[in-house]
Amino acid sequence: MPYEIKGLNEECGVFGVFDTKKANQLTYFGLHSLQHRGQEGAGIVSSDGTKLKQFRNKGLLAEVFANEADLDSLDGNAAIGHVRYATSGNDSINNLQPFLFNFYDDEVALAHNGNLTNAKSLRHQLEKAGSVFHSNSDTEILIHLIRQKRDLDFIDALKASLNEVKGGFAFLLLQKDRLIAALDPNGFRPLCIGQLKNKAYVVASETCALDMIGAKFVRDVNPGELIIIDKDGLHIDTYTDATKLAVCSMEYIYFARPDSIIHGVNVHTARKRMGRLLAKEQPVDADIVIGVPNSSLSAASGFAEEAGLPYEMGLIKSQYVARTFIQPTQELRERGVKLKLSAVRGVVEGKKVAIIDDSIVRGTTSKQIVKLLKEAGAKEVHMRIASPPLRFPCFYGIDISTRAELIAADHSVQEICELIGADSLGFLSTESLIKAIDIPSGRKVENGGLTVAYFDGKYPTPLYDYEADYLASLKQQEERNFLR
Repeated sequence: MPYEIKGLNEECGVFGVFDTKKANQLTYFGLHSLQHRGQEGAGIVSSDGTKLKQFRNKGLLAEVFANEADLDSLDGNAAIGHVRYATSGNDSINNLQPFLFNFYDDEVALAHNGNLTNAKSLRHQLEKAGSVFHSNSDTEILIHLIRQKRDLDFIDALKASLNEVKGGFAFLLLQKDRLIAALDPNGFRPLCIGQLKNKAYVVASETCALDMIGAKFVRDVNPGELIIIDKDGLHIDTYTDATKLAVCSMEYIYFARPDSIIHGVNVHTARKRMGRLLAKEQPVDADIVIGVPNSSLSAASGFAEEAGLPYEMGLIKSQYVARTFIQPTQELRERGVKLKLSAVRGVVEGKKVAIIDDSIVRGTTSKQIVKLLKEAGAKEVHMRIASPPLRFPCFYGIDISTRAELIAADHSVQEICELIGADSLGFLSTESLIKAIDIPSGRKVENGGLTVAYFDGKYPTPLYDYEADYLASLKQQEERNFLR
C-alpha cells in the first residue's frame, strides 16, 4: 500500500421516497442525516410521473446542492438519493450515484450500498455479451443483467438478476411509477421502511433518516426481500428463500449513527453495552475514562459506569474539519490527526487515563492519540477497544480489502500496545460483542445474526472473485509469521 488509511471508511447511504410532494427536498434532508456514510459525492434522481431527472456531483451534500436551483430542478412526487464513499470504482463523476439509465422503452435510476463479490466475473461475462459500461462501479452490473432478460417483465428480470449478483447489497431502483428496494440474502447492509403522515412510504439506510423527515418506522427490510412501492401502496415480495441474517457488526461498532435502530437494536445502547462488557473483560487501573469522539463516546460512557470511574471529556474533536483525506506523508498524517483532535490538558494532566476507541485498523491514529495525551501531561495511557482485533478483510462493502491494511493481522496485542506507545491495551471479545448487540431476531442464528468474519475469518458466504487473492494473502502471512 502506498499510503496508510487512518481508520475505517464509511459505507454509502441510500434514501428513497414515493408518492409525496417535494420528494426532492425530503430526499435532500434524508441524505443529510446519512452524510456520515459517505462524503465523496452525492446525487438525487426524481420522478414527476412522466420522466426521471438527475443531479449528482462530487463533495458533501451541501456542496453538491449549494445552488438551490439544482435541487429545485428535481421537483417531483418520487425520488431516490445516494451519498457515496467509494468501496468499488474510483472517484470519477461517472461513478457517482444514483445512476440514471435512459432506454428506448424505459427509464430506470439505481442506487447501491455494499459491494458485489462476483462483480469482476459478471462484468467480463456481460462485456463479452456486448454490454457497454459507463462507470467502473459494481453497481452498474445489475442493470445490465436486467436488460439481458428481454423475455421477462421488469420485476421477474430483477429477481433473476438479484440471484446472480453476490455479496453485500442494498439496492434502490426508481421508475416513473414505482420505487423498488432489494436487500442481499444475508442483510449485510441495513435498510428500513418508514411512512410519512400523508401515508407516503420511505426507504432508507438508517432510521435516523426517517426521524429527520418525520416518518414513522414501519419495519426493517429483511434478507432476500424485494420491496415494491407504487400508487397502490407497499408490496413485500422475495427473490430467494436461501436467506440467513448476518448483519455487518461494524454497523453497530462504528458506521451507523448512535440514534439509529437496526433490527430492533438502538446503536447507542449496543455501544454502551460493549463498553460495559469491555470494562469487565479488560479492567484497568485508571483515574478517568475518556472516549475518542464521536463513535466511541457511547462505549466510553458504558465503560466508565461499569468501572466506577469518572467519565471526562479529555479529547476534543474539531467540528470544522469537514472531510478526511488520505495524506501522502507521515508528517501530514500526524498533522491530520491534530487537525481533528486535541487533548484537554486540564483534564488529563497528571492522570492515569483509560482511553476508549471503537477499533484499531493500522494503528496510525491510535499512536497519535496516545502521543497527544502524553504530550498533554497524562501520567499513563491505557487504551481499550470496544471491539475485537480486526484481523481479516471485509468483502461486503467496508473499505478494508487486504490484510496488509490491518495491524492485528501481523501483530499480537502486546506488540500493538508497544507500537502505539500505550501503557496497556485490551480488546473486547467476539463473544461479548455478539452479546452486547443482541439482535432479537438473531438470537437463534449463528453469531447472533451478525457478520463477525473481520475478527475470526469465518465468512458467511463464498468470496468468489476475492477468494484466490485472499487465500494467497493468508499463505503469505503464515510465511511471515514463520520467519519472525
